[in-house]
Amino acid sequence: MNSPRTNGAISALPSTLAQLALRDKQQAASASASVSNGSESSAAATQRPQTQPPSVPAATAAAVNKLQLSDTSASVTSSNGDSNKLTHDLQEKEAQQQLKPQKPPLPVRQKPMEIAGYVGFANLPNQVYRKAVKRGFEFTLMVVGASGLGKSTLINSMFLSDVYNAEQYPGPSLRKKKTVAVEATKVMLKENGVNLTLTVVDTPGFGDAVDNTNCWVPILEYVDSKYEEYLTAESRVYRKSIPDNRVHCCLYFIAPSGHGLLPLDIACMQSLSDKVNLVPVIAKADTMTPDEVHLFKKQILNEIAQHKIKIYDFPATLEDAAEESKATQNLRSRVPFAVVGANTIIEIDGKKVRGRRYPWGLVEVENLTHCDFIALRNMVIRTHLQDLKDVTNNVHYENYRCRKLSELGLVDGKARLSNKNPLTQMEEEKREHEQKMKKMEAEMEQVFDMKVKEKMQKLKDSELEMARRHEERKKALELQIHELDEKRREFEREKKEWEDVNHVTLEELKRRSLGANSSTDNVDAKKEKKKKGLF
Repeated sequence: MNSPRTNGAISALPSTLAQLALRDKQQAASASASVSNGSESSAAATQRPQTQPPSVPAATAAAVNKLQLSDTSASVTSSNGDSNKLTHDLQEKEAQQQLKPQKPPLPVRQKPMEIAGYVGFANLPNQVYRKAVKRGFEFTLMVVGASGLGKSTLINSMFLSDVYNAEQYPGPSLRKKKTVAVEATKVMLKENGVNLTLTVVDTPGFGDAVDNTNCWVPILEYVDSKYEEYLTAESRVYRKSIPDNRVHCCLYFIAPSGHGLLPLDIACMQSLSDKVNLVPVIAKADTMTPDEVHLFKKQILNEIAQHKIKIYDFPATLEDAAEESKATQNLRSRVPFAVVGANTIIEIDGKKVRGRRYPWGLVEVENLTHCDFIALRNMVIRTHLQDLKDVTNNVHYENYRCRKLSELGLVDGKARLSNKNPLTQMEEEKREHEQKMKKMEAEMEQVFDMKVKEKMQKLKDSELEMARRHEERKKALELQIHELDEKRREFEREKKEWEDVNHVTLEELKRRSLGANSSTDNVDAKKEKKKKGLF
């Protein structure tokens, strides 16, 4: 039998263990700062009524021991059970917190070390600049749109040169060919010692036919062919210099109808958006008022978003580049660009401007209040030309390259290249071969059964034909026999009538004829003997 002091100590042991566990948990939470304050406070509140502070007076402790001695065994058991459960819950929470993944510490960015003197690698940008200028730059610009929207005029206005002259490239009304074709024009432009090889790709005849179904297929084939040429040159063993003839930017000209995009425009832009950097352009914007242009732009952007057409997205700028961010935001607000093209120089108050003169006034091409030509030219040539080339190389070309390489690893629509174990792959190929052979065997058996059935059908048909012919001949013979019997009976009847008329039978006539013949023979024999006896 246990003493009262022992029973009180045993009953207070779970409370003491819970108090110690709670204290250790609070210390670990304050050290790691990973446990929430709410869970700590709730656990402390739960344990506080069942624990005693360590600095308890002796009288109070004795009184507590007396009270504990007066408790029944059932209350002691329940108290022990509650304390053990609480201790078990605390241990489970600590284990779960230890199992939680710890966030890795953020890497400390080291500051660059300043060099006391001049070493020389700060001259690397100058080396890259001289090498790039010596090599020159390449840029391919594609213009797509219906005839008569001013594509050639806009190109000449953008580059301030006669890329398209009237002799080699007549207007749409003077062209003989009305089918969709892709024509590339390559010119060398030089500005301040920098050479630019500009390739302008035009699509004459686009949208001019009565039935324009799949009229954009030649354009897609041209874009894919240039990607294929670059991929082939890149895959060679010896790669010296790869000419970059890929299409870096596509200006899609939209007719200034004021009624949104046409179905042809939507279909063509959807097919081109995944292959090139697509920039929508509203042609001949001087035919609409500024309010009409603003509404037309909003309608075009809504239709582009509705049909999920991907147009060129301007790159994100750094936070510290405020001016660059403002310029990019200004360009974004002007998409689609409403442009006016003109090659005529007009002098106003001693100032020469490029524009178009109308009875009601003058439209200046290089005036942002009149059109978005300057914004388009700055975007394509001055600010985002290199980004257009980078997006073409890193996004569109990589997508094409990935598709082509994935097609090389396909055999009958199944992957040929895999990371499987060779033995496992051999077993799979063996099973596929066996299935293929079983399928071929079943097909051959089916063909054999079909041929056997056809042969049996032919034999049955020939047997029926022979039986039919046998029946026909049998019937013919029976008919002949019947006719002969009729003739015989007719002959017998005639014979009997003759015998009755002549009162002699044929047998008697035969005997008479035989007897007459024998007597004649005897007479002839006697005459011969007489002749022999005379001589």
